[in-house]
Amino acid sequence: MAAGELNLNQRAMAVADELVAEADSCGVGVVNVGGARVIDAGVVHPGNIAAGVQMARMCLADYAEVSLDKASLAERAMTFVQVVVHTNVVAACMASQYAGWQIKVDDYFAMGSGPMRAAYGKEALFNDIGHTEQSVVAIGVLETSKLPTPAVVEYICERCRVEPVNLTLAVAPTASIAGGVQVVARSVETALHKLHELKFDLSRIDDGAGRAPLPPVANDDMTAIGRTNDAVLYGAQVVLHVFGNDESIEQVGKQLPACTSRDYGRPFAEIFKRYDHDFYKIDPMLFSPARIDIHNRDTGTVHVFGDFNNAVILESFFG
Repeated sequence: MAAGELNLNQRAMAVADELVAEADSCGVGVVNVGGARVIDAGVVHPGNIAAGVQMARMCLADYAEVSLDKASLAERAMTFVQVVVHTNVVAACMASQYAGWQIKVDDYFAMGSGPMRAAYGKEALFNDIGHTEQSVVAIGVLETSKLPTPAVVEYICERCRVEPVNLTLAVAPTASIAGGVQVVARSVETALHKLHELKFDLSRIDDGAGRAPLPPVANDDMTAIGRTNDAVLYGAQVVLHVFGNDESIEQVGKQLPACTSRDYGRPFAEIFKRYDHDFYKIDPMLFSPARIDIHNRDTGTVHVFGDFNNAVILESFFG
């Protein structure tokens, strides 16, 4: 990272400060847990769609524009979550936004994302992408239905090498409007993660944009996990601008969209149940956007892979 450049955690802290300043209008609460600042966006306080947008920006270290749009899907009016990452796409999506840190302390569990992951830097992923950092502050987003305990704060601070006063955690369950927004805002990240799994050189990616439908808020996290996954697997479109040769793009593209998986074709909740709610039993090739358009900046060729599956989305969202 260039000298004087704001790091991922410092960038995300500025967004967290915005969210705290707008706490009332965003429906969030701010509490002190073990000396850390915890932003409750769906556990006790309800949170709202604006809080979800801010949480998505935090996850992306504010390297992306996150916005909402209205459009129809199979004649139903829907809200879509749009993400545009103009620069530092690998750092924003993979070193920060990707929910790669399973936080387990006593009986507490949360999926951790945000740039605190880069401060921790122990996930195997960082051996490939780099972008670890030392920071005096750490900013994270926890996908869980419980506020963290002091023991959780201590656990994260030790691994990120920060004092509790310099840790900020935003918390929302998947079954909340803010939680739903920040999960569905992962369309570009999901494409990059799949490309990484397929051994594509992520340094070839210049920028990315994506959109996915925002599902109705579910009344339990299991249903919400199903709907938010379906939003991406069956309804997300991602556009990536890359450099290099077309042959390698075509080769990787044959395996890229969700429809190439053996588990494709049914709502995610049904697939998840089939595998006894064990993510690791599901074909990892399933986790990808429905459609990915790759524009080759060197040759001008546009490669299109996959397509939408509105029938599964409607079944998942509306029964």
